[in-house]
Amino acid sequence: MTLQAPQARTGDHWLAVRPRLVLASAFMLFLELALIRWTGSNIVHLSYFTNFVLLGSFLGIGLGFLRVGRAKGQPYYSPVVLFGLVVLVVMFPVTVDRDTEGVLYWTSLATKGPPAWLILPVIFCAAALVLMGPAELVGRCFPELPRLEAYRYDLIGSLTGIAAFTALSFLSAPPVFWGAIAALAYGVLLTPRPLVSYLGLVTVPSLAVVALLLAETLTAGALWSPYYKVTFRQFDQLGVPVTDISVNGIPHQQAVPAAARLQWERQYGLPYERAATPPRDVLIVGAGSGTDVAIALSKGVSRVDAVEIDPKLRELGGSKHPDHPYDDPRVTTHVTDGRAFLERTSGKYDLILFALPDSLTLVSGASSLRLESYLFTEEAMRAARDHLKPGGAFSMYNYYRESWLVDRLASTVKAAFGHDPCVDVVSTAGQQAVITAGLTPAAQRCAAPWAGPTAGTPPPAGDDRPFLYLKDRTIPPIYLITLGLILAVSLIAVRAVAGPYRRMRPYADLFLLGVAFLLLETKSVTGFALLFGTTWVVNAVVFAGVLVAVLAAVEVTRRFRTPPLPVMYGVLLAGLLLAWLVPNAWLLSLPLPLRAVAAVTVAFLPIFAANVVFAKRFSDAADATTSFGANLLGAMVGGCLEYLALVIGYKGLIIVAAVLYLGAFALLPRRGAVSA
Repeated sequence: MTLQAPQARTGDHWLAVRPRLVLASAFMLFLELALIRWTGSNIVHLSYFTNFVLLGSFLGIGLGFLRVGRAKGQPYYSPVVLFGLVVLVVMFPVTVDRDTEGVLYWTSLATKGPPAWLILPVIFCAAALVLMGPAELVGRCFPELPRLEAYRYDLIGSLTGIAAFTALSFLSAPPVFWGAIAALAYGVLLTPRPLVSYLGLVTVPSLAVVALLLAETLTAGALWSPYYKVTFRQFDQLGVPVTDISVNGIPHQQAVPAAARLQWERQYGLPYERAATPPRDVLIVGAGSGTDVAIALSKGVSRVDAVEIDPKLRELGGSKHPDHPYDDPRVTTHVTDGRAFLERTSGKYDLILFALPDSLTLVSGASSLRLESYLFTEEAMRAARDHLKPGGAFSMYNYYRESWLVDRLASTVKAAFGHDPCVDVVSTAGQQAVITAGLTPAAQRCAAPWAGPTAGTPPPAGDDRPFLYLKDRTIPPIYLITLGLILAVSLIAVRAVAGPYRRMRPYADLFLLGVAFLLLETKSVTGFALLFGTTWVVNAVVFAGVLVAVLAAVEVTRRFRTPPLPVMYGVLLAGLLLAWLVPNAWLLSLPLPLRAVAAVTVAFLPIFAANVVFAKRFSDAADATTSFGANLLGAMVGGCLEYLALVIGYKGLIIVAAVLYLGAFALLPRRGAVSA
């Protein structure tokens, strides 16, 4: 029998409980997404550890629920801490640091700003404290409604928060709009009693945050794409006009006339020299600000398909590039993910060029997946090979920094094309290299045979473990240390805020459900990124789809008589088995509409079953806020376990999730204990 909560009480707040719950939930998710985007744009470490703020947010949300019933006053601390966080980031930004071996990013540039060991713990703790406030406001609504009805409105609010942030991303709205929404939400949700505390701890900090973000918007002159904070400056270099483009404070691209670029750096012209036949139809992945397109046009090609994932970089190329390559009628632009374009297009090309398609950020919600990760797998190289005309060639160039990385990519190309590629190391400083392979050996003209990979070169990356920059099949020490510190801080924080751990002991199964569900969500995000692209639109749709599946599970549980928990656990494990058995290669081979139907079925069947299990268990929990808080803390631990994918691959996360669900089933309280 489902336990029913007392009817809504509205005397403590001027807003009725249901709209208040929707607003608080929407604000909670909106604030989480805004913090991830804004801190990552100013603290470069977070561009490569995007789930660091996510983990802090999960901790704060879990703590907020656990505070319900223990804290009497309003969570006025949240806007104050948010103000302190914004001041800290504005005053001490970190512009560049990618010079550490063993992690998933590279550069030779130096750091400006506080070191990672100092700034990252502060950001993590601040994110937890900021999100704890809205979560406490959400948690206070739960006891006023029946369990599943409260969860239902929480999900509706979360979907609203995603929709609002997605709309602002589509409009390229700067963070001052995010701050204004946060200030308005704080003003509505926090009651103005006593008035002095409300003005000093809510109104003043909130307006100060808006003012700081407005000043940043006006002074930085930044363009806000869905991925980056983009800034640029224009100058003359040896009489040549140059537009230097930085993203998230890191030098990223230069818009330079084709003639000057070819004169300054050999690598840009080598793909055309190594192709045995002068190319006419060219595909450029990573077209960016247009220099590679301008070079292709200068070589006399008749058609260029230019693929660029970031709309603002493409926009800058159209307006700032001295050669105006995007105005040429021979050029067709595609703002999408490069791997997704290869999987969808039916076009054939004389030359396919991967032109420095390295991103400076990770896919949101996936701890180790970069925007370009699926471009450098053996399967991606095969997809490029399949789109070459007879006599065509594939080429890629970049500053690879490590010689083993050049060898790994050359080995990947060899595995895909079946013969040795041309490998030109143009400069050993930064390992500036060009790798070219013809469809057949006769379609390429190498200056010298490739010597082959050196001993210790890792095998090609694959779609299941698309971690090009990870040399060894292990979790780098920096991640292990960071995650260990996160868990230690979380244990201390939970004990300080929620009291003895025995309070959550009856909900150990709900904790494991949270751990496993986060792994399922990660597998869904990465799977859809492979099947449909790593674009922000796909990412937003997947997160919304997960919440819709959860909401559907709640509605089914509320309105219909669902099978007993043991049966639903069986359905869940069957869904996980299906997800394990269906290969990505088969899904990629399907036409796009069928691929979408099959992918949704495979991904969302276990998610739906898992949330029917959660809804049934949650409806019988004796303490709604404590049980929900335990589940959210489990999600935080699941975020740490995501890094297992570095060792076992994303498919292996399904096995880990299955083991965790079996553990949750084993810890399921007996019916008598639940009734008590």
